[in-house]
Amino acid sequence: MRERLLEAASELFYAEGFRAVSAEKIIARVGTTKVTFYRHFRSKDDLMVAYLEARAADERAAIEHVVAVAGSDPQRALDLAFDALMTAACAPGYRGCPFINAAAEYADPGHPVRLVVSAHRRWQFDAFERMLGALGVADPAVAAGELMLLRDGAAVGGYLDDPTAVARSLASAGRALVGARAMASRA
Repeated sequence: MRERLLEAASELFYAEGFRAVSAEKIIARVGTTKVTFYRHFRSKDDLMVAYLEARAADERAAIEHVVAVAGSDPQRALDLAFDALMTAACAPGYRGCPFINAAAEYADPGHPVRLVVSAHRRWQFDAFERMLGALGVADPAVAAGELMLLRDGAAVGGYLDDPTAVARSLASAGRALVGARAMASRA
C-alpha cells in the first residue's frame, strides 16, 4: 500500500504541484482510507519528502550508471550525464525538474521539502565537480556551479521551450564551458 500511495502521489505531485494535491486526493486516487494513509505517512510533508527522495535516488542511479558505463573516460561520463538529463527533459509529459518545482513552492529553506532539494542539489554539484576534476579543469568547483546553472536552465527550458533545441543547446554550452575551463587549466 505504501508503494501505491507513493506512486499516486508521485504522479499527482509532478503533474499538479505539491500544494494543489491534498492527502484526500491521493487517498481517493488509490482507493484507500485516511487511516491507511496515515499508517504509512505521518503527514503529507512526509509523503512529499518520500517522493523527492525517490526521485533523487533515481537521478543518482542514472548518473552513477553513466559514470560506470564511461569507465575511465571522464569526458564521456559528462557527455552521458548531459544526455541522461536531456532525455528526461525531452520525455512526453515533462513538467520541469521536480526539485526546482518543489523549491518554488516551498520558500522556507528549513522546510523538509527544501532540505531534500538542497541535499540532492549538493549531491549533483559534487558529481559534476568530481567529473570536472577528473577532466583536469581549472577550479572544478566553479565549473560545477556553472554546469548547475546550465542544468537548471535546461530543465526549465525543456518544459517551456522545444526540448530538442534545449538539449542541443545544453550539449554545446556544456562542451564550450568544459573546453574553456580545460584550456584555462593548461594556460
